[in-house]
Amino acid sequence: MSPPNNALPLLAAALLAACAVSPDYQRPATTRSTIYGDESLSSLQANAEQQLLPGQNPAPDWWTQFQCEPLNATMQQALAGNRSLAAASASLAQAREAVTASTGQLYPQLTLDAGAGRQQYGAQFSGPNRAPPFNYFSVGPSVRYLFDYTGGQHRAVEQQQALAESQAFQLQAAQLSLTGNVAQQALMIASMRAQIATLEGLLEEDQKNLTLVQSAFDAGSVSRVDVLSAQSQLATDQTLLPPLRQQLSLARHAMSVLVGHAPGDWAPPDFELADLQLPASLPLSLPSELAHRRPDILAAESQLHAATAGAGVATSNLYPQINLTASVSQQSTSLSHLFDGDSLAWGFAGGLTAPLFDGGSLRAQSRAAQNAQQAALAQYQQVVLQSFGQVADVLAALDHDAEQLTAQRNALDTSEANLKLTRESYAAGNVGVLQVLDAGRLSQQARLGYVRAQAQRYQDTTQLFVALGGAVIPVSAEPVGRQSLADVRP
Repeated sequence: MSPPNNALPLLAAALLAACAVSPDYQRPATTRSTIYGDESLSSLQANAEQQLLPGQNPAPDWWTQFQCEPLNATMQQALAGNRSLAAASASLAQAREAVTASTGQLYPQLTLDAGAGRQQYGAQFSGPNRAPPFNYFSVGPSVRYLFDYTGGQHRAVEQQQALAESQAFQLQAAQLSLTGNVAQQALMIASMRAQIATLEGLLEEDQKNLTLVQSAFDAGSVSRVDVLSAQSQLATDQTLLPPLRQQLSLARHAMSVLVGHAPGDWAPPDFELADLQLPASLPLSLPSELAHRRPDILAAESQLHAATAGAGVATSNLYPQINLTASVSQQSTSLSHLFDGDSLAWGFAGGLTAPLFDGGSLRAQSRAAQNAQQAALAQYQQVVLQSFGQVADVLAALDHDAEQLTAQRNALDTSEANLKLTRESYAAGNVGVLQVLDAGRLSQQARLGYVRAQAQRYQDTTQLFVALGGAVIPVSAEPVGRQSLADVRP
């Protein structure tokens, strides 16, 4: 059956206007800068232990560069058992099903309709010879199709795909955050254990000092004040242990939760700083590359894409909608004759619905969608700026770490030599006990400072890998077995 002649101009105009009411999404321009900060990074560049590799990206399993098998094993356990990661994965699956559901709306909707009833016509329809009530039966398929000449339905699918892509990048961000947190907690455990071991060694030194002073007091060469000073130093240093042990417990509990276990059901390995190898090569992605690899930036960009498509949906709602319907059915007043050849009935109809007055709702929704698009753009730009700032902060921290570690090494060597010489002088009677205690205190501070400087450089190295986006895992919001959006555009 051919369409009426007066429908041809409308159909032609609709085809010409197809997908033309809103512009396609354009990816935001990225920075052309080749540096993250204005610091010279002189200490890091002169450091023989770590070297920057500009233009390089982190390896997929960046944590293996620490060459610590307990860390590698714990990382795999966390990736397999973390509950937040499982929730993000389920949310991605949900988003992909939403893409499938919205894509299905682009196709004709075929249904099977069946009905039965009893009908009585009024005198206005049946005339003077009023027809008696009758039963009727019908069964058959019908098809409905929304002619998407404005592209609104395609923009809705595009919006869902962008949201699914955002969810996929959020999953990557969760993976990156998880691996970074596991590495940080492992380093915290190793740092606390090293500091506790150092402090326990210092307490042994304090006890030796106290024994030395007590012996001198018994010999009558020092006063009671010297004994009390040595006891006070020992007692003061003992107060430093409980906070370190508390921090160690917190780090162990946090690691258990990251792996997906209760602290009482699983205990992390006893990480040691000595078992960790400081990565000698540090990748440094270009700023323009960072904007295309960090998952939080890519998630924000996908949100911008979704907001742009949402603006297109709101714009298409301002235009008339064309609905096409067709049906074929078997109809009869008798169930026994329902499938007879002369019971076949069919119908075809086209409808147009145009907004005339809605109190300004549709135009307000269109303006709101455009405002949401501008907000998403500003949010994307903010995420990019924050990402660049994070990388700049970590690079500056690594530069200062190298400088700080050198200074702490010198302070440690000097304080230990001073302590040894002071004890020898005290044994020879050349100095008093207070000088020995002061030298011991300086040695204590230098030892703890050196351990903390070591741990801080490991932690800042981890933060650099995380700030650079870790590994990029290609994602797709396309459900398996479905056509892409380009395949179904009019």
